[in-house]
Amino acid sequence: MVHDVVLPEERALVVGGGIGGLATALSLRRSGLSVRVVEQAPEFGEIGAGLQLGPNATRILDSWGLMDRVRDAGVEPRRLVLRDAVSGQELAALNLREEFLERYGSPYVVIHRTDLHAVLLEACREAGVDLTTGTRIDSVVQGGSGTLATADDGRSFPADVTFGADGLRSALRDELVGDSVVPSGFVAYRGTVPVDEVPEEQGLDDVVCWVAPDAHVVQYRLRSGSVLNVVATFRSPGFDRGEPEYGTPAELEAVFAACHPRVRAAVGHVGTQRRWPLFDREPAHHWGEGRVVLTGDAAHPMLQYLAQGCCQALEDAKTVETLLADRGRGPVDWPQVVRRFTESRIPRTAEVQRRARLFGEVCHADGAARLLRNALLEHSASLTDYTDWLYAGTVADRLAPARPLSLA
Repeated sequence: MVHDVVLPEERALVVGGGIGGLATALSLRRSGLSVRVVEQAPEFGEIGAGLQLGPNATRILDSWGLMDRVRDAGVEPRRLVLRDAVSGQELAALNLREEFLERYGSPYVVIHRTDLHAVLLEACREAGVDLTTGTRIDSVVQGGSGTLATADDGRSFPADVTFGADGLRSALRDELVGDSVVPSGFVAYRGTVPVDEVPEEQGLDDVVCWVAPDAHVVQYRLRSGSVLNVVATFRSPGFDRGEPEYGTPAELEAVFAACHPRVRAAVGHVGTQRRWPLFDREPAHHWGEGRVVLTGDAAHPMLQYLAQGCCQALEDAKTVETLLADRGRGPVDWPQVVRRFTESRIPRTAEVQRRARLFGEVCHADGAARLLRNALLEHSASLTDYTDWLYAGTVADRLAPARPLSLA
């Protein structure tokens, strides 16, 4: 439901029409602003395969009235399972049903990236967000009362505030932060296949992560269980040798050759036409200034090992909505909102970025470290000790100490 618009001239611009950009636009529109999203591609869409939505994300989608659509498009798995990819041993499992739902108040859902994007795109259209494609923003300047974004074809887009949701290689981040992406040396290959073509996995009801030295495979079903999603990730020997086109299909095959037969079979279902080198960035101390602020992967790109990139973008969007909820009937003091937004989100997202790297090291352990990991997990009483920090609480609980928003 869209809130009543307080002032018709209060305008927000969102640069980037991916999942994070659309979620931000929806939260702004729900807060009563006039919102325009500009996307450089000729049409809105996403590429990739599956996404995992923890309860910290599904609670937000539920608050926007979108969970029925998400459930219809996705799958609610039974467990999260960690297996040794060499021996096949089950190392740990987290039940995602009764106790999990009671503990976190919302389900764990896996969904195809394009399906979640479509849900958010439809919600934005229904809410009245202005959606503009074929527009590449070259620069954003700001003054005391607003921002002006200029496209490469000379068009200009004035607004009261601009959100940069332009992804890992954000041009706006280059202006605000000025850092560089960090290559991990790992490469992912992704694929989906009809479950009917994989009879040995037709009963799969879990999200399974097979962990191996410097490699892992994730598999789970999507689209009402009809499709098997597989992602194979490994550290590239070619990267270590300094080769520019590292992570070849030949490397993929060689890395998993000694793994369990189910793992080798799963790897056979990934597409080899495209490889995905994995990058993140160092956590930044700031990603907002005045009336311009970053969100999603532009603000805090992270490695995928905790399945939190999309979830943290949704947390960003909900935090904006929370901050705007009690702003009164005057214009928003955007510099103050931007400051409170970054104060509340930077510590949280930096922790997720760092822990994602750490969990990747745990997954990819070799030698004595692998044996120690397996032994510790085998004797772990409850995995909720490892998940409460990520899934418990609400976005509002993590806001910086509240100060009344002054009106400009």
